[in-house]
This record gives sequence, structure tokens and C-alpha cells, in this order.
Amino acid sequence: MSELTTGTGPAEDVDSPAAPPVTTDAAALPVTTDAAALPVTTDAPATPGKNEPPRLGRLLVRAAWVTAALTAAGSLLGLVRDQTIAHLFGAGLESDAFLIAWTVPEMAATLLIEDAMALLLIPAFSHALLRRAAAAPDGSEPDPVRALVTATCPRLFGLLACLAGLLMLGAPWVVRVLAPGFEDPRLAVDCTRLTSITVLTFALTGYCSAGLRAHGRFLAPAGVYVAYNVGVIATMLALHTVWGVRAAAAGVALGSLLMILVQLPGFVRLVGPRRPGRRTRRSPGTPRAATIRHLGIALLLPVIAFTLSRQSQVLVERFFASGLPAGAISHLNYAQKVAQMPMVLSLMICTVTFPALAQAMAEGDLERARRRVERDLGLAGAIVLLGTALVLGYAPQIIEVLFQRGAFDAQDTAATAMVMRLYALGLLGHCLVGALGRPFFSSARPTWYPAASMGAGLAVTIAAGAVTVGPWGVYGIAAANAVGITTTALLLLAGLGSRVLPVDVRGISLSLGRLIVAAAAAATAGWAAAPLPAGPLLSLCAGCVLVPVTFVLTGLAVRAPEVLHLLALTRQRFCHDR
Repeated sequence: MSELTTGTGPAEDVDSPAAPPVTTDAAALPVTTDAAALPVTTDAPATPGKNEPPRLGRLLVRAAWVTAALTAAGSLLGLVRDQTIAHLFGAGLESDAFLIAWTVPEMAATLLIEDAMALLLIPAFSHALLRRAAAAPDGSEPDPVRALVTATCPRLFGLLACLAGLLMLGAPWVVRVLAPGFEDPRLAVDCTRLTSITVLTFALTGYCSAGLRAHGRFLAPAGVYVAYNVGVIATMLALHTVWGVRAAAAGVALGSLLMILVQLPGFVRLVGPRRPGRRTRRSPGTPRAATIRHLGIALLLPVIAFTLSRQSQVLVERFFASGLPAGAISHLNYAQKVAQMPMVLSLMICTVTFPALAQAMAEGDLERARRRVERDLGLAGAIVLLGTALVLGYAPQIIEVLFQRGAFDAQDTAATAMVMRLYALGLLGHCLVGALGRPFFSSARPTWYPAASMGAGLAVTIAAGAVTVGPWGVYGIAAANAVGITTTALLLLAGLGSRVLPVDVRGISLSLGRLIVAAAAAATAGWAAAPLPAGPLLSLCAGCVLVPVTFVLTGLAVRAPEVLHLLALTRQRFCHDR
């Protein structure tokens, strides 16, 4: 979305005993009192700071690399999944019906795995781990981490189990709301009933992921999408001749169960049995009460509103596309899934460092949190813009290599490639929104600013989509998405410095501007060279060399420091592997 090798020894799992253990007498998060977690800074190569234990720095480098490797593997399997759907069902009525039903797990994944659950629970686990470190060593007090789990997990399970049941019963109404222009909703209703279980399973997946990441364990959370996509692909291949596209929906349900099973053993080990010792009467200052206050309604509602508004971009697209000719929803989906791969890889950095940020905020160390956010934004921006340049330059070749076979023809390739290029214009905005939401919700004070910013961007998307869908069809929808998410990113960046952390907004903007120049030069070089080699695969292989080289050289010419740090990180990893 594997094993992780050390500098000179054999492969080492980040969850193995060789890694620094999680104890009850020290803060469990892999965060130092000096630099932030990922040892890539804006002023030096990836070297631990003077107050950072070298072993801890190496652990975090390994965590970043294993997360990157498994994130990439999950994304590649996601492409295989989409290729399988395209090959078996093309871009027509069946695939559109499944994609309408897929809206449910997409919403659930964003709300319950990727955003809201992490934004709420990683800070909550961080507070619990700090209280565990300060607790009496004789076990006379309840374990704060276990108190958090017992206070929240059963309620979450019961609530979302009821919600999943309601979605199954109300599937016809859900389909009518999501795609009012769809001619025959019966197939979409059947698929929606199968995918509704993900409301529950994704919640449990996100809960386990948040707990493991807060404890500094990244291997299992990074592997959930590998398990998910394996389940979807295997079920489709086994059952498509019997169930048709319903097999894909059944695969979503099975894959979501596998996501839980990948993480459950490690999560249970971390929570562990109840500590021995006398039970004490809880007072307002005990861990359970503190936990409930931290997850109170004042904090829950802003996070949920932000996450739902963000995912509503997809709802808006499919709402407008449901009235277009068959295949429009499929073209949007395939283009979006491929175009967003650079964003997924770039946000891997923020995923690894979010526990570090959450602990810094919990401790009130705003300077450490500020440095962490600025470094993450620069490095994530460099990665996503490099990917954007490749997408802009080689979109037709990428789609032809990945999808043009079976029921997916050359006309589908041309339409999807154009949509993907328009989506790519908003990739930096998507990346910034994902990265900037974390510091807002790491603060102990609830804030509605991110939700308001996301609402403003969504309003721009709706207005632009309503104007452009008539004359431009799916191209207008994709362009509206790019404009809306960029609006949200600008609002969040401007508000972060004045409301949460004293980040250098001007410096960040100038740094991202240099990277945009490098990406524009690389995309132009790719676009000019793409038609020259014979065949899409050879052209794409050449582009995978040309675009990064042009990006790096231009980045060095415009003095973008993040380019140097990407090179330093890569060089350090190769040195460790020797």
C-alpha cells in the first residue's frame, strides 16, 4: 500500500522482537524529543538529531520503507483488481452498477480507515500511552490503553452493525439517491447489499490500524489493502461466471474481513490481558473518563463532517455522471484510481509520522509539531508532483498498458486518459488536504475550520460540475473535482498557520511553487517524448526514466530542497542495504 531489511543483517520485521519493544515505563510512540519521526529534514540528510537515539531513527526509517513497500503493493494489486473488472465487465452497464455500489465501501474506507478513525483514535491512543507511561508500576491502576478499548470498541461495533443492517435493507433507496439517472437499478441494489457489510468491517480495520500505529507498529496496517485486494480479485475470478459483477461485490465483503484478520493478532497482543492489581473507583481524572472526554461529541462531529465532505466529491461526480451515456462512471473511476496512486504514496509519509505529530501535540510541543508538518508537506509535495508529471505526460500509454484488453477498447482508453489528466491537476490539492487535516485534529481543542474549508471546496466542485457537465461531460466533472479540492487545500494551508500551528505558510508556498515548476518541466518533456517510441509499454518505460530525471534536474536548478532530500533518502536506503 514484506519484510523489512536492516542495514547489514537479514530481513527484519518491524514487529519483531529486534525492534524496540513497547513498554509501560516509557512513551510507546516512536517519537523523540528533538526531530520528528521520519529522519528526513529540510536542512540535513536523513540523520538522527543529537537527542534522537540512533536505533530509534533506524526503526523509523525502516517503518517508512516497509509502509511504502506495502502501500505500493496494495496500490498495484488495486490496479490488478481494476484491470480484472475492466477485462471481465468492460466500461458499461455492469461495471457502472458495481461502481455505484462501491460508493458505500469507498465512503466507509475514507471515514473509518483512512481519515476520521485515524484522526480521532491515534491522538486518543497517544494520550492513553502517555498516561500509561506515568502510571504506577505496581499495576494498581487500570491500564489506560485497555480502558480506551473497553470504553469505545463495543459501542462502535454495535452502532455500525446496526448501520450496516439498515444499509442492506435500504439499498434500493440508497441507489436512487446515489444515481438517480441510472436506468435499471436492480443489479446495483444487489451489489450494494453485498458491500454494506464494509461499514462494520472497515470500522474494525480502522480501529486496529489506529491502535497499532500509535504503538509504533506499521507492518500490519500497511498490509491491509494487500489482503483486501487479494480477496476481491480471487472472488471475482472464482465466481464471475456464476454471479457476474455481483462476484466483485462479494469480493469486497470478503476482502474487508481479511483486512481485520491481518491486524487482529498484533492488536490483541498490544492491548494484552488486564493488569493484575486492585480495581479502584473511577473518578473524573481516571483514564476511562479522560478517554470519553477526548472522544466526545464536540470532537467527533467536526472530524466526521470533514471526512464526509471530502468523500462527497465522489458522490457529486457519480451523481452528475449517472445521467451521461453508459460507461461514464467507469471512465471516471478508472482514471481516478490510477491518477491517485502518487497521492497514496506521498501520504505514506504522513501516515508514518502522524503518531509522532499526535504525541507532540499531546505534550504541547508546538515547535516540534511545526517542524514535522513543514517537513511532511515538502516531501509529500515532491512525491505527488513527480507522479503528477508522469500522469500528465503519459496518461494514454498508462491506460493502454493497464486496461486496454478484453471488453475495454481503444475508445475507452482515450476517454479515460483525458479524464485522468484532468484529475492529475488536483493531485497536489488532494495530497495537501490529506496532510493538513492531521494537525488540525491532533489539537485538544475541537475545530470546525477543516470541515468548513472542505464544505467550501465541495460547493465549488458542485457549482463547477453543474456548469461544465453539459458541454464537457465527464471531462467537466473531472476538472470540477480538481478546482474544488485545490480550493480546500489553499484554505487549509492558510488556516493552519493562524489557528493551530505557527507554520511558515509563505515558505511552504514558495517551496511547493518550485516543485510545481519542476513538475511542469517534467510533464512537458514527457508529453513531447511520449509518441516517439514504438508501442505504449516501451514509451512508458522511457518515461519512467525521462520524467524523474527532468524533475530532479529542474528541481535542482530552481533550488527545491525537497529534491535533495528525496535523493538523500534513496541513497541512504541503498547504503543500508549493502
